[in-house]
Amino acid sequence: MWQQLQPSDLILGWDFYAPVILFVLLVALAVPVWAAIGASTVLMLVWSGALPLSLMGEKLFSGIDAFALTAVPLFILTGDVLVRTGLSRKFLDVAEALTCWAKGGFGSATVLVCGMFAAISGSDAAGAAAVGRMTIDRLVEAGYPRPYACALVAAGACTGILIPPSIAYIIIGLVLGIAVSTLFLAALIPGILILVSILITNIVMNRLNAWEGGGIMTAAEWRANLWQKVKSGWYAFLVPGIIFYGIFSGRLTPTEAGAVAVVVTIAMGFILGTLRLSDFPAMLVSSAKVNGVILPIIAFSIPLAEALAIIGVPQGFVGALTSLSENEYVLIGMMVLILIAAGCVMETTPNIVILAPILKPLADNIGMNDVQFCIMMITALGVGFITPPLGLNLFVVSGLTGESILKIAARAVPFVFFMLCVTLLIAYVPAISTTLLPDIYK
Repeated sequence: MWQQLQPSDLILGWDFYAPVILFVLLVALAVPVWAAIGASTVLMLVWSGALPLSLMGEKLFSGIDAFALTAVPLFILTGDVLVRTGLSRKFLDVAEALTCWAKGGFGSATVLVCGMFAAISGSDAAGAAAVGRMTIDRLVEAGYPRPYACALVAAGACTGILIPPSIAYIIIGLVLGIAVSTLFLAALIPGILILVSILITNIVMNRLNAWEGGGIMTAAEWRANLWQKVKSGWYAFLVPGIIFYGIFSGRLTPTEAGAVAVVVTIAMGFILGTLRLSDFPAMLVSSAKVNGVILPIIAFSIPLAEALAIIGVPQGFVGALTSLSENEYVLIGMMVLILIAAGCVMETTPNIVILAPILKPLADNIGMNDVQFCIMMITALGVGFITPPLGLNLFVVSGLTGESILKIAARAVPFVFFMLCVTLLIAYVPAISTTLLPDIYK
């Protein structure tokens, strides 16, 4: 029989603090996050007796034995194929044609192409790397300081987990038992709001500093240029079109949409002559490396989350916060602060699997809609991609350019501020997340 403990037995005892200390120590020593979570989970199970240790192997397998998770490697592979076939450059051409008439046009185009890439790959790091290679040097040539150009790409790439299809929404849907297609639909407006906030921030910063001018053209010239770019690259938009139509029409599950997108993208590569059989080994290895980081974290986090639930940590956490205040607006603010702080120091996947089951009871306690909670959580965690000390996107663009992470982070402050404003709007205004949903989910 499992040993049922009271929240105070764990929170006030070493059977809680020892695993936490071990996790922090291992992460500080640069041990992979999945290994740190696994070791901490084993220690917690042994010390607290929450679950029989003999079930660990079964839980590791059952935790990732889910059809929805198959979509993760498929979307990752689609993004990789998109880059290798050169289709991602078609997105940039169209985005540039859309914005070339305005001041700061190429900066705006960079943000738009980040959003377009996000609508396919579902990965922020992949978007930062792909878009960064295409745009950072050109942004510098246009007049932007290199650290700011890096910050712009890093901020735009945050939309990778905020605009559907998103790997983060697949994971949180699995953890909390919410339909992934429902989360994708709910995330459309919030994801677009984040994208717009980044666009506006760049426009304001560009006007204040006069970094990039705008091309002078008539409306007729703009329409002709845009039509030419769309005509030469329309087929690239078939991929996001298939994904969105398939999922939101209900004809395809996210996993099926990911599979169709992979096949269509590969077929386009062969038809255009930009993809060869010799490209497949490197392409598959690259995608497998990204997937190999995500799935072990999920596998080891599932038994940890179950142990915490059995012991009563979520209930204890709710009791602790409600003892400070019973005002729902204050409690929502506390949740946002916790999520932003967690996003600054740990990757999104472990944050979702560990924190979602802990914070969800608090959201239920104050009557927050389940879908709104998920959108708020992912959006708040997304801010962490451009905030030190972790700031994954900062590390990606720094690795591409050799620019100092601290310099990039300093230039990213305006983007962080406006993204936080949108996050608070999502947290306090349910309609932003639920407007597109059927009445049953509101």
